[in-house]
Amino acid sequence: MTTSALHSLDIRLLRYFAVVAEENNMSRAAQRLFMSQPPLSRHIRQLEERLGLTLFVRHTKGLTLTEEGQRVLAIVRPLLAQQDKTYAALGRLAQTGTQSLRLGLTTAFEQGVFSELERHLEARFEALSIVRHGSPELVRQVRRGKLDVALVALPLETEGLSVIPCALQEPLIAALPAHWPEAEVGALALSELNARPLFWFKRERNPAFFDYTRDIFRRAGYAPGCIEEPLEHDILLARIARGDGLSLFPASFAAIQRQGVVFRPLSDDTLNVRSGLVMLAENEARLRGLAERL
Repeated sequence: MTTSALHSLDIRLLRYFAVVAEENNMSRAAQRLFMSQPPLSRHIRQLEERLGLTLFVRHTKGLTLTEEGQRVLAIVRPLLAQQDKTYAALGRLAQTGTQSLRLGLTTAFEQGVFSELERHLEARFEALSIVRHGSPELVRQVRRGKLDVALVALPLETEGLSVIPCALQEPLIAALPAHWPEAEVGALALSELNARPLFWFKRERNPAFFDYTRDIFRRAGYAPGCIEEPLEHDILLARIARGDGLSLFPASFAAIQRQGVVFRPLSDDTLNVRSGLVMLAENEARLRGLAERL
């Protein structure tokens, strides 16, 4: 599935999948979800088709997660937990009488997870504006007063702003050309990729995150030759599929199915992308309830 196709993925399908995985039984899962079994079965097949994966093995006693299904479940569980916390925060915020919100969403995380959140916000706020950009640009817009609050990837230069850390955190994983031998390996050490070119950003785009990753690269014995990465994910994935180099993505991007690209976990477990909400100090009192829950 391409990135653009994944943007339209209904997060309810992920919720249905998680419940079925917990019950290992379609009938019990349908009861928990207050729906009948046939439509639930259709939803699960639809999710499998959208992801291009077989999530369950069907047998007479119920269902069993495949290895691919286990990996998908590990990815979606924190996202669903975050959704629950977000809805609770929004309900609390709605009681304060706040009627407008200008929100920035970082493109550092896979965007499909925000679709249900956007629909919920539209129902809660009379005037809602959502902007998607890289985290440094969102911070600039917060400083200029163009956004009330932005969900960004950390570490990031946020001097002078209020920053509230969020629970969402993802490890970086390697996106490799499918024809490389490393694509056949399970977890990879960064040092195993030294001979391969890395698509990476210039320091001036995000100095704090660049320095953070550089220190981890150094400790891991990783010193790749770097190629400047394209700003658009679609172009970057196309060049990876062509064999021009590899890149590192937050783990949620593993849900993307791109022909010629394989995602592999890293055994270097210190390389993570954290998240946080940034806002001007004068907006903190109004938005702290939302921020703390997020």
